[in-house]
Formats: sequence, structure tokens, C-alpha cells
Amino acid sequence: MEQLERNKAILGKYIPEKAVPVIAEWIFTYDFKLKIKRARATKYGDYRPPVKGLNHQITINHDLNKYAFLNTLVHEIAHLSAWKKYGNNIQSHGKEWKQEYRLLLHPFLNEEIFPADVIHALKGYIENPAATVCSDKKLFKTMRKYDTNNDGRVFLDELPLQAHFIAEDEHTYLKIKKIRTRYLCSRVNTRHEYLFHGTAQVKPLESSI
Repeated sequence: MEQLERNKAILGKYIPEKAVPVIAEWIFTYDFKLKIKRARATKYGDYRPPVKGLNHQITINHDLNKYAFLNTLVHEIAHLSAWKKYGNNIQSHGKEWKQEYRLLLHPFLNEEIFPADVIHALKGYIENPAATVCSDKKLFKTMRKYDTNNDGRVFLDELPLQAHFIAEDEHTYLKIKKIRTRYLCSRVNTRHEYLFHGTAQVKPLESSI
């Protein structure tokens, strides 16, 4: 019982208050270790099945807003649930995982936990959920609206062509043209060209605003 209260206290820092009791119980029910990690550019969270007698392990980036953190955590718990039900011979984000993710997310789709716009975006997303919310432009943008640490950054597709911006690598780029879902951009100091997704968060230079 003491551990349950500790778990609730920790979870309360990262997810909506009304979701805390359910997730705290799931940590025991699904028997996993939750680790809060530093920000990782390549992923928001991950799941590892038990090895050598260790528990299931889920890691989540510490810098996600509370709605993105909860959704990512449910995403990873769905991997664990699918593993327990079907074993490890299934596709990572196949029909089994999709089914578990929808099932686990459903109890949270109310306005005591998520804002109305996030619920609307999530309901569209779970019709055919993908490996990452980044693949769903509407959901990704809706979630990022609630970030408090974006440091004045905007989505690249919100900037006009020929705008200059600073990317996450701290280099300055020129936005040239759109190629399908990405934008061709030139790094100013080398003139090398790169493709950026429209949902990349960048810092516009003052002359570009």
C-alpha cells in the first residue's frame, strides 16, 4: 500500500490528476517498472519485455506535457498487454497492439482527463493508430499546444517559404519548397539541403515572423 501511494505521488507530477489512480493500479496489475527518462530525440517512450527474471519495463521522456505523457504511457502499456496476451510473435504496431491501445485508452477519453480538442483528435487517431503520434498531424499539433517549454518554437509548416529558422540542432536553415509531406530546406552556413517534416518544431528568426 505504501508503494502504491508513492507511485501516485510520482505520477501526479506527470499525468492528469484523475488518471493517477488507474495508472497506479496498472503498475501493479501489469507488473512493470516505470522509468522517467531524459528527453530523447528519437522516441517519447518505449517498452521492454522481461528478461532474466526482471520485470517488464516502460520508459517515458520526462519533458512531455501531461496529456502527451499519459497517451504515450498508455501506448506502451498496450505493448505490454499485447505481449502478455499474444506473446512476442506479433507485429510491434499490428492489429493486436491496436486493439489493446484502443481498449486501454477508452476509459480516459473524457473531459475530466483530456481537454475536448485532445479527445476529438484522439478519437480520430485510434481509428487506425500508428507507431507514433507524429504520423497524425492533427493529434501531434493538438498535443503540442499544451507544451509549456517550447521556447517560442512553431511548426515548420506554419512558416512561409523563404523563411529562415533555427532547428533543434541549433543551425539556421532556409525553407525552400514543399515535397509531399516534407520541406526542402538549406542550411545557411553550408548550403547543404535537408528534408524536414512539416511538424518539426523550429524557432523562426525575427525577420521571418
